[in-house]
Amino acid sequence: MRKFPFLMLLFVAISFSAIAQNKDAIVGKWLNPSGEGQIEIYKKGDKYYGKLAWMKEPNLNGKPKLDAKNPSENLQKRALLNLEILKDFVYDDGKWTGGTIYDPKSGKTYSCNMSLKSADVLNIRGYVGISLLGRSETFRRVK
Repeated sequence: MRKFPFLMLLFVAISFSAIAQNKDAIVGKWLNPSGEGQIEIYKKGDKYYGKLAWMKEPNLNGKPKLDAKNPSENLQKRALLNLEILKDFVYDDGKWTGGTIYDPKSGKTYSCNMSLKSADVLNIRGYVGISLLGRSETFRRVK
């Protein structure tokens, strides 16, 4: 009977260890569903961010593609490559929530949540208002 408390304690310790490691599991490079771009997710302080780290076609007519659809005129001349499009995510109970995703194709910013389906499969859900009114995409980890 003395083994039971020890095994419970060991299980709890392993569980907390897995949770602590799990929150940074999202860090790395992810390929979007179309294969046109890669997002590099990284941590700054206690929050997670992502930038457009690679584009299949980064140039247009020999010049870097710009954030031309941005509603802010002074931001329309910035390059898309290395543009931070994921912002301010916090880890909460197996999900990264409370952040935003910027869509350079439309120039719109959406509320966003992210979750891992597996170590190499990331689900990103952008939405307006409530999560039910949105769209999900599946990204694959870059090896």
